[in-house]
Amino acid sequence: MEKSNNAKKSRRDFIKKSALTLGALTVIPSQFIFAKKELVDSHGNLLRSASVLPSDKINMAFCGIGNRGGGILRDFMSTGMVNNVAMCDVDMGAKHTLRNLKDYPKQPRFQDFRVMFEKMGDQIDAVCIGTPDFSHFPITMLAMSLGIHVYVEKPLARTFQESELMMLAARKYNVATQMGNQGHSEANYFQFKTWVESGIIKDVTKMTAHMNGRRRWHGWDTNMTRFPKGMELPKTLDWDTWLMTARHHNYNKDFINGQWRCWYDFGMGALGDWGAHIMDTAHQFLDLGLPTEVDPVKIDGHNPLFFPQASTIDFKFPKRESMPPMVISWYDGMDNVPDVPENYGVSELDPNIPAASNGKIKPSKLNPGKIIYGKDLTFKGGSHGSTLSILPSEASKAIESSLPEIPKSTSNHFQNFVLGCRGEEECRSNFDVSAPLSQVFNLGTIAQRLNTKIEFDRDTKTITNNSYANQLLAGAPPRKEWEQFYKL
Repeated sequence: MEKSNNAKKSRRDFIKKSALTLGALTVIPSQFIFAKKELVDSHGNLLRSASVLPSDKINMAFCGIGNRGGGILRDFMSTGMVNNVAMCDVDMGAKHTLRNLKDYPKQPRFQDFRVMFEKMGDQIDAVCIGTPDFSHFPITMLAMSLGIHVYVEKPLARTFQESELMMLAARKYNVATQMGNQGHSEANYFQFKTWVESGIIKDVTKMTAHMNGRRRWHGWDTNMTRFPKGMELPKTLDWDTWLMTARHHNYNKDFINGQWRCWYDFGMGALGDWGAHIMDTAHQFLDLGLPTEVDPVKIDGHNPLFFPQASTIDFKFPKRESMPPMVISWYDGMDNVPDVPENYGVSELDPNIPAASNGKIKPSKLNPGKIIYGKDLTFKGGSHGSTLSILPSEASKAIESSLPEIPKSTSNHFQNFVLGCRGEEECRSNFDVSAPLSQVFNLGTIAQRLNTKIEFDRDTKTITNNSYANQLLAGAPPRKEWEQFYKL
């Protein structure tokens, strides 16, 4: 027990050391306080002492409560399986956070996740992280080290190394994890899985994945050589905590509220944003793992600071047991539309896709989706939970009577995570599934950023043909005092 107590104490000391001196509401309403189950990490260290939870609901904290984070909060609360016990956001005065603060006026509020975990770590079962891509890593790592289950928006992390460390830490601390590609709990997941297992989808050699809608950085000056100048900082924004591990930048409005997705320093562009909604089931059920080569065959408007105006990227995967080598060709950019098969039909936009923070998703020349080319059949699909159809329609009719029954989902993505926290279901997009998928996107953004082909060794997880690209697997060193999160 002495070893267990020392382990717990060291984690508490870490939080106290790293937490900033910030004001935070620390009086916790009694209706949110529940006893915790004993939780032990993979080394046998006690993370929480044992007692009986008097409710079927889990206590969840929310990091990032505006824009998409606010949407996830509402999705979790609509399950009826969650107690909202804490709300954390670096800007508690922004318009996009005020709505949810108004809806939950009695919950403890924090601007710094480190302070929240210091004050309430032993009262939190799970945390939902709806912050920008680059800030997922430190919040997730600290939470897992405390034995707290983690739901993280997609993509998992901004760098290859961060995705790797998050996957390893989830195993080490034995917590439930889920990445927020919600279609991974809907009809597409179960159909794709069933059709692969029954041999309907087989011998796939090629897939196109496309997202051709307008992005925030489209139309920017591609000759830009410097980041935008600093602006006056909003009084309610904790800019230092917003930056987290990222290298220092002076505040600018083009870095926040979704604009962070434009920049290599902060986001993952169209590929990181939409890839997890389009490639996810193919990646998992075709056992793709990591590519051996990533080739940016087309980059329009290349700039080293922000993402291209259009990209075509080939991800080349080797033979996997009985499955042949396969290429996924990713297309983004408004006019960079892939060729489609004859009799493709109408490109439909799934009405259930969540709206972007700057408005609704608008239809484009070819709506987000995929085309999968197998040995005998070709499949057409959309994004998120949209199901596949077989092309041409005559081929579909010929095998319609022999298609296997597809099981219905037992839970949506948010319910699945809660049930995973309770040990009742396996999280469908846990880090063992979602980290390698995110690493595919991490490699893709390196190829975009350098506008060069990269060759990747799947065994050593290194880029072998470009030393600078290999350094970008880890990215720039974290700012002082943020390197601690890479050691948890």
